[in-house]
Amino acid sequence: MVAVAALIISALTFWNSYSERTASEAERAAEKADEAVAKAAAAERSQSLVLTAAASRDARTLALAPTEADKVIQSLTIRFPTALDARAIDAVIEPRIEAGWIDDAVEDLDRRGSSGDLRLPVAITTRFVSEGETYSDTALYDIGYRLDSGILDTDVELRGLALIERARPKDAQARLDAIWKARSR
Repeated sequence: MVAVAALIISALTFWNSYSERTASEAERAAEKADEAVAKAAAAERSQSLVLTAAASRDARTLALAPTEADKVIQSLTIRFPTALDARAIDAVIEPRIEAGWIDDAVEDLDRRGSSGDLRLPVAITTRFVSEGETYSDTALYDIGYRLDSGILDTDVELRGLALIERARPKDAQARLDAIWKARSR
């Protein structure tokens, strides 16, 4: 009887040890999964960028900056709707949009009767550094502007920048053209 009792106690001890080890392994697996999800979310945040803009005193330049202070812009490329027949603009070192860049693009647009700010959709691909890694982000923005009709010429006064949507680099131009077409009706 003592031998049978010892065998039962040994079996129960073995089962208890096995159960604890299995539960411990499950907890570690759950912690690793949570860490992986957190890292993926942090990586996704690190890889996306939202730009903000501040107009200069003369409204001829928009200085662009990331909304998150830990990101540093290296360069950007601005693309216009195909219908405007404007070439892409690259800005290196000093992230900005200049009124002269869109003067030609908007000079032929008939905006008589428009009141308030006008908007020009653009695709901006930004190369930036976050947490020591270099990333690229493409998004569609509206450049807010106003036309100031002078005696000899009409000047573009830049007002600001507003995010429309994120875009995959290969789809950005088509999406930009679709937005432009829908607004031009």
